[in-house]
Amino acid sequence: MTEEEIKALIHQELPTILQQDRDLRDFVLRTVENYYAGKQETESRFDRILAELSRDREEQSRKWEEQNRKWEEQSRKWEENNQQIQQIMLEIKKLNSKHDSTIGALGARWGLYSESSFRNALKGILEDSFAVEVLHLTEYDSAGEVFGRPEQVELDLLIKNGLLIICEIKSSISKADIYTFERKVRFYQNRHQQTANRKIVISPMVHPRAQEIASELEVEVYSYAEELRIEN
Repeated sequence: MTEEEIKALIHQELPTILQQDRDLRDFVLRTVENYYAGKQETESRFDRILAELSRDREEQSRKWEEQNRKWEEQSRKWEENNQQIQQIMLEIKKLNSKHDSTIGALGARWGLYSESSFRNALKGILEDSFAVEVLHLTEYDSAGEVFGRPEQVELDLLIKNGLLIICEIKSSISKADIYTFERKVRFYQNRHQQTANRKIVISPMVHPRAQEIASELEVEVYSYAEELRIEN
């Protein structure tokens, strides 16, 4: 019988023989025990692997929980800081609004007072030194020719030897102010059937675009009081 035939016979008959012959089975197990781990050792190794996996999983879970606590703590601090920042911004906004309102009110009051003071000074200088009559005129525009609705219209008139100058004194002059002044002049001329010899606006602050419009409408603009001259 050849070696191959013996191997084939062992493969074929050995399982049955091992089941039936306990001594032979023990002999075979003792013979191969150095090559393969036994059931007990295999189970022990498997248990160790499971235990290690369990410890690793517990360690990972602990680390994740710790990291989550850190993230939650950081998120809470961010939220508290954000609320504090929002509160601070709200307080700053309130202060800015208060300061803007106060400054705006002071600016408006300063503008009105400075216009009135300059008008009174101009009236005193021209009337006392140059025999010029200065009139501050207020008339009611019932047709809304100037402002597009019925409204009071204020003008300053300078009169000398039949010369009529219609004047506007303002703390600042914009392009819209020039257009409004030109409508005031036309309103006065139509109502009183008089033609102004000169149209003048006086202001320390004149927008560049306002100066361009004034030139187109033949309105003289003076940014400083000393520029104004009344011919004898």
